[in-house]
Amino acid sequence: MARIKIFADSTSDLTPQWVQQYEIGIIPLYVVFGEESLKDGTEIKPEQLYERVSRDGALPKTAAPSPADFMAAFQPYIEQGDDILYISLSSELSSTYQNALIASSEFPEGRISVVDSLNLSSGIGLMVMKAVHAAEQGQDLEQITKLIEAMKPTVRTEFVIDTLEYLHKGGRCSGMQNLIGSLLKIRPVIRVTDGKMTPAYKVRGKREKALEQMLQNSLSNKERIDRDLLIVVHTMAEEDALALKQTLQEETGARVELTTAGCVICSHCGPKTIGIIYNTTF
Repeated sequence: MARIKIFADSTSDLTPQWVQQYEIGIIPLYVVFGEESLKDGTEIKPEQLYERVSRDGALPKTAAPSPADFMAAFQPYIEQGDDILYISLSSELSSTYQNALIASSEFPEGRISVVDSLNLSSGIGLMVMKAVHAAEQGQDLEQITKLIEAMKPTVRTEFVIDTLEYLHKGGRCSGMQNLIGSLLKIRPVIRVTDGKMTPAYKVRGKREKALEQMLQNSLSNKERIDRDLLIVVHTMAEEDALALKQTLQEETGARVELTTAGCVICSHCGPKTIGIIYNTTF
């Protein structure tokens, strides 16, 4: 049976340790400042992105990898006899999935499976890790693809955004909404639904109140949480993330890991964003 090579893109927000340990292929999206296009995670890091946004006052755009990028990444593994599973950023948010499909069509049929995660950030990461462990157990490409397809509706992804500034700069809320939100200390909570980022609710007041609400939302599903892996992802909010991790471990008995968001998530949500991502089992 062919070896299975697992690929994801840079929006999966996997830890460097997981990428190295499990030899996961990462295909970067692009962060674009004017005429300058930088590979997410390799040519620009979140701290550098925040510095540039603070200095220039404008957000970068983000761009999908091209079909040629995917072909260049896939080809060496196909040539050495591996089969490939690629789990992509939601097709509702990017052309990444479509470009991967175009690239996969250039290789022999049945050698590359492309799965639309209908998710983002560690929602993808959760699927990737499930696929990695299935491959370790000897499942073939078709079996792992079915496993990940079945996960798509059961992954729960929710973020607390600390400031409306990045949503405003990105054209996702008006200047008036930004002003009122800042004055009233309104923090939006974003949930991934059907592959899209949707406003779930807004919490007015201290940041801790919003984080507690998100925590309780997760714990309301405590009996259904897949304890194999639960992820707390953050951007420049490590202290809060560690506190959430500890509480989730104590309350659920799950394996809880911390990851940091890459530049694509950072450019949309801004600093001090924090999320809880888990899979439900029934």
